[in-house]
Amino acid sequence: MATTNGMDAMSASRVRRVTATLTPETRFPVPESDGYSVYSALLSVLSNVDAEISASIHDSPMGSLHCSGLQGPFGESDRSHHKTLLPGKTYDLSLGIVHPDDTDVFQALVNALVLEGESIELSHGKLRVERFESENTSHADILDEAAGVDDPTLEFDFRTATCIEETGSVTTMFPTRQAVFSSLLGKWNRTAPDDLEVDIDRETISSSVIEKPDASSYCTHSVLVNRVEGNDGNPRPIFRQGFTGRCEYAFKDASDSVENAVTALALFGEYSGVGSAVARGCGNVTVEVSDQ
Repeated sequence: MATTNGMDAMSASRVRRVTATLTPETRFPVPESDGYSVYSALLSVLSNVDAEISASIHDSPMGSLHCSGLQGPFGESDRSHHKTLLPGKTYDLSLGIVHPDDTDVFQALVNALVLEGESIELSHGKLRVERFESENTSHADILDEAAGVDDPTLEFDFRTATCIEETGSVTTMFPTRQAVFSSLLGKWNRTAPDDLEVDIDRETISSSVIEKPDASSYCTHSVLVNRVEGNDGNPRPIFRQGFTGRCEYAFKDASDSVENAVTALALFGEYSGVGSAVARGCGNVTVEVSDQ
């Protein structure tokens, strides 16, 4: 049985999504897994205007900033495991903010990238911000939106490698309903007010939701998400394994409360990302909810 505690309560925390269009100043290479580099560059930009906020994001245990990495046309590169950004082309970047101080995080981004006109500086070049837009909502509003949909179908496009660790270091490499919605459930309940937490278990998800993956779009990936110091003192790359592709989720013999809870989690995924390493470019999704 799925329930939400106090859906009519006034308390709510806001979540925010930022979309930016970026242009490289020159032609330069970036890693194939560019999310890690972009995340580091964003923390540097934030640190220049608010070091406390930058540190808070980096130290947050909840994955409070979700970064899509760069989306756009890339050229080949002479450097191994790299691709090339092309001048004259534009690249999309989406950021999801589920940090408790989302307004402060957003304002720091605005101050740096809009008001002060800072570029996003990567290892081999800079990206200039051409467009910067945002939208915000709350857990309560997402629950209300989900409740207004009758017999929904949830269409996910997993746009960047989605790395869902279920048991220890074992990673799920397929968009199973249990893995995807359990991941989203954990993110929701870590960021929602206590009275808006969602109570639904894996068994209910398994018996009430059906996944219909698009096999033609399914791919697997190994992506760089961090570098740590090895025993020899040299940087050691950390990789995560994940999948991309499209998958539709439908309901079978589900109660209204289950449909509402799972639909809310799906909508929340556009802000929080799915799985691990979402700050470093993993787990970026777009979700379309359709009525039957």
